[in-house]
Amino acid sequence: MQHSLSLLLFLCCSFMTLHSQAIVNGHEYQFEEESKAEIFRHLANELRCPKCQNQNLADSNAMIADDLRRELYQQVKEGKGSEEIVDFMVNRYGDFVLYRPKVNAMTYVLWYGPAALCVIAAVVFALVMRSRRREEDEAAAENVQTAPEKAEGVSSEEFSVEEQARLNSLLDDDQNDSDPKGS
Repeated sequence: MQHSLSLLLFLCCSFMTLHSQAIVNGHEYQFEEESKAEIFRHLANELRCPKCQNQNLADSNAMIADDLRRELYQQVKEGKGSEEIVDFMVNRYGDFVLYRPKVNAMTYVLWYGPAALCVIAAVVFALVMRSRRREEDEAAAENVQTAPEKAEGVSSEEFSVEEQARLNSLLDDDQNDSDPKGS
């Protein structure tokens, strides 16, 4: 009895290993080899549904995704390689079916555009900061040159003798008004 039970268990296990299955979107796809089932699962996750904006073939419920999964299943069962299947899908549906499009003349902007924009932004930022620093340095230099004149008061060359006397009298009056003791 025990011998027949272990034989039955062995036969069940060997039957399960002969056929591998890939379950995608609730559908079972039977394969003779686990490697083919793995290729199917990988491609179903890597290829984008042409109708859906951001779903792969494995997740999409669209009718075209069902058709593409069936096509993918047939090609994997026929023994075609991943690159061959991807090339077929790209030729039929364009680069949109790839989540990671290949680098070519049509996709340079897609691949290198963000990096180029970051470099341009960094250059513009550096130029603006350099320009501001130069303006601040020039303003500071002007302030240093005019500071001694401001510290001494306005030079007498700018005013006539009468204007200078009037200015001094106003400054004296202002000092007397601000002195609380009236000294």
